[in-house]
Amino acid sequence: MSDEHGSWKTFGERLVYDNRWVKVGLTDVQAPNGERWEYHVVHLARIAIALIVNDQDEALMLWRYRFATEQWGYELLGGMVDDGDDSAGTAAREAAEESGWKPVGAPEHLVSFEPLPGQVTAPVDVYLWRAAEHVGEPTDTEEVGRVEWVSLSRVNELAQRQQLLGSGTLVSLLYYLNSRRA
Repeated sequence: MSDEHGSWKTFGERLVYDNRWVKVGLTDVQAPNGERWEYHVVHLARIAIALIVNDQDEALMLWRYRFATEQWGYELLGGMVDDGDDSAGTAAREAAEESGWKPVGAPEHLVSFEPLPGQVTAPVDVYLWRAAEHVGEPTDTEEVGRVEWVSLSRVNELAQRQQLLGSGTLVSLLYYLNSRRA
């Protein structure tokens, strides 16, 4: 890729902040026009998302509050992939912990993406299950929300009302709906 017209060159990065959830680096870059400087880059952990769809064409989601954006809305289930863990396993575990519903069967890798590639690395992996079994109450007390099976026919309406929280939820649902039409 570095030989492509318009590519940037990187000469290294130094971390200026580093913890489990976020790292901030200054990357020594050279733009295609030849200018060189240190560019801020934010590195977030890999996230795994579970899209669980039932026979009634509903997706399992949480209705919850996100303080950073001061917003209520629906969110798919998922969480941060720890070092050494596999994404699909993380998505299944987080779904059960956050909702009390355990995905059933083998996951289908739906899509992976980077939501803000200009300044942020934040890899997201999405897995699809077509069944889940209720195993009890949610056990993750930090991820408190109202667990709901939401009709996929509402996705466009909820997106317009900004009630689908985060790119992980929005991209996953829109990709799934579009792939069904293909």
